Amino acid sequence: MITALTGGTGGAKFLQGLQEVASPGDLTAIVNTGDDLRWWGLHVSPDLDSVTYALAGMLSRDRGWGIEADTFQCLDLMRRLGAPSWFQLGDRDLATHLYRTELLTQGKSLAEATEQIARRLGVGACILPMTNDRVETRVLTTAGELSFQEYFVRERYQVPVQAVRFDRAAQASPAPGVVESILAARTILIAPSNPVTSIGPILAVPGVREALQNTRAPVVAVTPIIAGAAVSGPAAALMQANGLPVSIEGVARAYADFLDTLIVDECDTAYAANVERLGIRTRCAQILMTSTADKSSLASAVLQAADELRAVSASA
Repeated sequence: MITALTGGTGGAKFLQGLQEVASPGDLTAIVNTGDDLRWWGLHVSPDLDSVTYALAGMLSRDRGWGIEADTFQCLDLMRRLGAPSWFQLGDRDLATHLYRTELLTQGKSLAEATEQIARRLGVGACILPMTNDRVETRVLTTAGELSFQEYFVRERYQVPVQAVRFDRAAQASPAPGVVESILAARTILIAPSNPVTSIGPILAVPGVREALQNTRAPVVAVTPIIAGAAVSGPAAALMQANGLPVSIEGVARAYADFLDTLIVDECDTAYAANVERLGIRTRCAQILMTSTADKSSLASAVLQAADELRAVSASA
């Protein structure tokens, strides 16, 4: 069984590649919910939705979020009515949020709602929210403290960041199956997601980091940093705010207490020694995923790195 911690657009693309090279029934995705928000009275889970749409073959190829070929007529009318419109929801995407909110109103947990949505959309993998409890990523900026979506979407991550915190994380519990899937996994993967605001909230839920430290499975991460810059989004600014260098070394430091191997881009081989001094192996691959073949190739390279770790462990 493969368990992957994931969030953001890079994570969704990576899971598409994994689904191409491994059986979907063997894949469990533990997904960040620190980005969740209430919008137009609905419970919206952006990362859960991106992962679900990606594995269902519905994810928009151009945007990297939302549903392919979606329309935005509801958004247009809401804007005319004077409702907030900076967070964009497509018309078919809206159906997911309506359905999720109805399930939650009926007393279903977020994990139960996620399972039902994924199953009805034909997803074969297991998708788990990191927790059923409300955990909110808060970004302290020079413009005040913002929710992650306010910072990322409304402000387009242009305001300087001072700190990041995960509100109510200390009181949260892992969703059913989260810790179990880590401890039972044959392979554990960390997607090329923002280490601070996509993977960080998952690790902040009590019990998750400890499970990663105690698992017997090899743990392999893919860096979202190439040549000292983020592939996309605000990862660089957020890493700096958390005291991490914007480099493959910074990614390794974020996971140093449980990581075995870091997959780095071919252009960063000269800096691999900085990671290996932390006791973490490195392997090179093409990290950018611009095609289906790229996604599959990266997924194969990551699984090969995990196989190498198992071979080393078996011979020790």
